[in-house]
Amino acid sequence: MITLVANDQGNRTTPSYVAFTDTEHLIGDAAKNRGAMNPLNTVFDAKRLIGRKFEDYSVQSDMKHWPFKVISTDGRPKIQVELKGETKAFMPEEISSMILSKMKNRRGLYRKIGH
Repeated sequence: MITLVANDQGNRTTPSYVAFTDTEHLIGDAAKNRGAMNPLNTVFDAKRLIGRKFEDYSVQSDMKHWPFKVISTDGRPKIQVELKGETKAFMPEEISSMILSKMKNRRGLYRKIGH
């Protein structure tokens, strides 16, 4: 039997959002809810960049719709944000990893409390 573990907000789905602040990074619903307040540092759709080159038509087209900044590093797209007062650039795989790590940790907590 498959059990869907609820996220921190009690939802069974987690939006693929990461928001960066002066003190931390937020994942999922918490990040999505911060999007309007901090659009330049709220990342979504990162999976659309995985395996692509910066010059790809789809990357250039998507960039027109995103409030966050995408830069080129060795021809690969990186997402540039401000984190703890510093400019940082993340590969899209790193953003996806942050989301998956949060979900894995949530699953571990669920198992730890005896479900």
